[in-house]
Amino acid sequence: MGFDQLVPAPDLAAKGKSPFPGETAEYRKARQALLREEIEFRRQMTRLVELRRSLPDGPVIEKDYRFKDANGNEVGLVELFGDKQTLVTYFWMYGPERARPCPMCTNWLGAVNGNAADIKQRVALKILGRSPVERQLAFAQERGWRDLDFVQTVGDGYARDLGLINADGSENPALGVFKRDGETVRLFWASEITMEMADPGQDPRDAPDIASLWSILDLTPEGRGTDWYPKLSY
Repeated sequence: MGFDQLVPAPDLAAKGKSPFPGETAEYRKARQALLREEIEFRRQMTRLVELRRSLPDGPVIEKDYRFKDANGNEVGLVELFGDKQTLVTYFWMYGPERARPCPMCTNWLGAVNGNAADIKQRVALKILGRSPVERQLAFAQERGWRDLDFVQTVGDGYARDLGLINADGSENPALGVFKRDGETVRLFWASEITMEMADPGQDPRDAPDIASLWSILDLTPEGRGTDWYPKLSY
């Protein structure tokens, strides 16, 4: 069904009702207006997903980037696919100069770990880092992550080409999706939202937001807050 054939959002929103008695007319009016926006937002997300999936072929990855897997074997990008046609990668901020990983990367990976076994039924999923793979695995064991596959980038060519190492040596995270055609690897999609694209008072983030932490806090009266950030321990 095309979007022009969908039932108008206000008509669907009119079907909403609270599971609890005692709501005021003011609450119902505001909640119905919000429900209308939620339905429109859901449809916009669906449009966005369809636009992403219909992207034309991305650039061929010509460079022979090298990686070291959990077994200590040096492999190329195409070998990270395994038996899958699509590879999802996340470059996390845990370079050799860091005493501990980035707290936000850690938070995100903790949530992804809970879904990794399911995700890997559909696509390959690799977590890339500049620290030795043994160091990454040690931290994963500390956190109880059992379903994430960590890979070390050999040298800094990959990170530098993607703009993930800043002039001061600090790092940026990156989510990237690749697809393969035989031995040819192409970029399918990579996040391009950068700091200068952030709206006032907000961190730059993808749309939709891929961090379940923020998605859940967005459901609350307090929201994300402006003076709080996740930590490695509490």
